[in-house]
Amino acid sequence: MKGRPPAKGGAGSRGGKTAGSGRPSDRKPTGRGKPAALRKRDGDKPGFKPRAPAAAKSAAARSATPRPAAAAAKTSPAKPNPAKGVSLDVRQYRVVADDDGIRLDRWFQRHLPDVGFNLVSRWSRTGQLRVDGARAAPGDRISEGQMIRVPPAEQKPEAADRPKRARVVDLTPDEIAYAQDMVIHRDAQAIVINKPPGLATQGGTKTDAHVDKLLDALLFDAESRPKLVHRLDKDTSGALLLARTSRAAAHFAKAFSSRTARKVYWALVMGVPSIEDGMIELPIAKQPGTGGEKMHVDEEEGLPARSRYRVIERAGNRAAWVELQPYTGRTHQLRVHMAAIGHPIVGDGKYGGKEAFLSGTISRKMHLHARRIRVDHPDGGRVDMTAELPTHFANSLNELGFDLALGDMPLDDEIDRTPTREDEKKAARQHAKQYRKGRKGERRARGSARNA
Repeated sequence: MKGRPPAKGGAGSRGGKTAGSGRPSDRKPTGRGKPAALRKRDGDKPGFKPRAPAAAKSAAARSATPRPAAAAAKTSPAKPNPAKGVSLDVRQYRVVADDDGIRLDRWFQRHLPDVGFNLVSRWSRTGQLRVDGARAAPGDRISEGQMIRVPPAEQKPEAADRPKRARVVDLTPDEIAYAQDMVIHRDAQAIVINKPPGLATQGGTKTDAHVDKLLDALLFDAESRPKLVHRLDKDTSGALLLARTSRAAAHFAKAFSSRTARKVYWALVMGVPSIEDGMIELPIAKQPGTGGEKMHVDEEEGLPARSRYRVIERAGNRAAWVELQPYTGRTHQLRVHMAAIGHPIVGDGKYGGKEAFLSGTISRKMHLHARRIRVDHPDGGRVDMTAELPTHFANSLNELGFDLALGDMPLDDEIDRTPTREDEKKAARQHAKQYRKGRKGERRARGSARNA
């Protein structure tokens, strides 16, 4: 009887040889029973793989699956974000036909408006921004089908965590009190001040004291300083409007440019205009050789300028107190126009020369005052303010015997145009007269036809 071969895996099979044989066994050795040094050599991979968790397997499967490129308005799936609107993944975008040929920074404005230009520039400088794998600059043109690589968006700090800039008010207590004493109106959107004569609106050569410098004193409860929206000459006093917000500044600027804002000035002029209510339409340009500091009437190259004047009261033939309304906003417009018609403003030696001063106790300062400003308010309604006269102007009117109660004349749109009973009778009489005249013409025409 033939003997059976020894069973595999039996006791005699240890050491990789069959029992009673010097040949190695056909069975592949397992890791069991091998010394640690034989299980893993230096630099070799371990002889076993640890089992991956199910979640890791699914993630690996997803990453191995090729994902289609996203269109310009869609991003690839991202990991859960710690903050809303923040992506921690690199994003890929395919340029669509509508964006063909535009600049890369323009593409960001269209599709990722939350990413500012400064951040795009930084990504470009550091090589993180790429188009089809190549480094790109904000001004590069992109083409349809190209792939834009956008780095992960950066999480913005919460508003409470952002350090607030401390505004430094570099004004003395006297300057702050001086500026605040000028305020004659204040609300959430606007401030109106009564600017004194001799204070410039903005700084310039050898001009250190000006309204613009004092605006920090007019912060009150706002976070930003007021903004200038129009100007007054240094020697002109009166109502000056300031905007407290950017929205108000844009609103008021539009009102001035579209001429819906109304400004009324008072002036004391030399002599008396022959027409009591007149319109001056003379183009104005910079006078050559004055460095742009002086204007003059220039019929050929000047810009259109319109000013209306109304005589309020007269002091014989010596002087007149007039109301002025500029319908355009040229530099020194009212001063140039009044001098051009032969009635310069008292105290305006720049445009009136020696003839612009009255003798006696009348002040030699300029007698031009922005009496009233009326403009639509950004929140509805109107800002409508009047500014009191400076001392020298009020004294001059008193010396000449003018009645201050006559000064505030209504604007044209404030005059009641409702016809009175007398107006209706006058219109009826005029209509009857025209009717009789027409009938008379008809009878003459018939008579001429019969005679012919």
